[in-house]
Amino acid sequence: MNERNEARYWDPIPHLGAVLAATTRPDPDAIFRGQWLERNWRNVPGPIYGAMTDNCWTGRLHAPRHVLYGDDLEYEQEFLYRQPRDVAELRAVVDAVEQDPWAGWACDGDRHWTPGLVREWWRDRGRLRDWITTKHSRWSISERADEREAATGLTDYLAYLDDGLEGDLRLYCYFLDNRVSPTADDHLPSL
Repeated sequence: MNERNEARYWDPIPHLGAVLAATTRPDPDAIFRGQWLERNWRNVPGPIYGAMTDNCWTGRLHAPRHVLYGDDLEYEQEFLYRQPRDVAELRAVVDAVEQDPWAGWACDGDRHWTPGLVREWWRDRGRLRDWITTKHSRWSISERADEREAATGLTDYLAYLDDGLEGDLRLYCYFLDNRVSPTADDHLPSL
C-alpha cells in the first residue's frame, strides 16, 4: 500500500484483547466498568475514557502522556487526555487502568460518541482551556511533587489542545461516520 492510501486513524479496540491477555487481569469487564453518564467531561473523545475512577494518582505513573487528574469537586479523578495511537501507548493506558481499584474506566466510547457530540465537546474547549490554565497555575507552584509533576501533563494537554487534537478529532469523526479509518485521499469532516 502506498503512503497516500495508508490509514490515518488508529482504532485501539481491535488490539485491546491482545494487550489485556498479557496482563494480570485479562478480562475487560474486570477493569473497564465505568459508565458513560459518569464520564469526566475532560476526557478527549474516543473509545477509552475515565468515569468514576479512584483518586490514587497512579495513572500518570504508567501513562504520563495520556492520563491526568481533575474533577469539578476537587476529587481529582483520573481521565484520558490523549487516546492511544499504537499498541505501546495502549499498553501504557491499560497499565494505568489496571491500577484503578474502582474499575471506573470504560472502553465503550465508540458506542456513545457521535460526530455531533464530538463537535459539541470541541466547541466547549474554552472551558477546558480555562480549567487547564487555572489548575496549572496552582499545581506548577505546589509544595507537592505529584502536583508539580501533574502540571507537566497539563502543559502537554494544553499543547495538544492547541496543536494536534483538532486533527485527531476530525479523524475520529470520520471513523464514527464510516467505521473505518480514512485514507489520505478521504475528505475529513470539519469540527
